[in-house]
Parts: sequence; C-alpha cells; structure tokens
Amino acid sequence: MKQILVEVDDEMAGRLERVAPARSRRRSEFIRAAIGKALADAEEDNTAAAYRRQPDAGDDAYIDSRVWEPAARYRRKATRR
Repeated sequence: MKQILVEVDDEMAGRLERVAPARSRRRSEFIRAAIGKALADAEEDNTAAAYRRQPDAGDDAYIDSRVWEPAARYRRKATRR
C-alpha cells in the first residue's frame, strides 16, 4: 500500500475530526472511501460524456431489447393456518 500525505485547512480538519476521529482509526478508512467514491464518480462522468459524444445507435446495439423475456414474478405460496 502506498502512503499519500494530504494537507487540509483547519476547518476541514475539524470537520473530519468530528466525522472520523483519529483515535478511532476510522479516519484512514473514511478518507479511502471518500477517494474511492470520487474516483468512481469521475469514471461515471467520463462514461456519460463519452455516450453524449457518441450515443448508441439502435441498429448497432449488441442486444435487442425487444426479445428480452419479462422478469419472472415472485409469488409467495399461501400458508395454511
């Protein structure tokens, strides 16, 4: 695992301390999760931008949605009392 030093201002440090105190060892986990979410959001934004630049065409779609089978409906069995 690689370590990265990040400096934050006093206000952000205080807010972080309230959410993930250093003594509980939750801070690193919180920061890793926040970075992971930010990276996933950026990838999603890039994918959406790519589809806006070059939308899927109906005639070159890999799967024809007209032939999909409807989802099976869950039926609960009646129980005797």
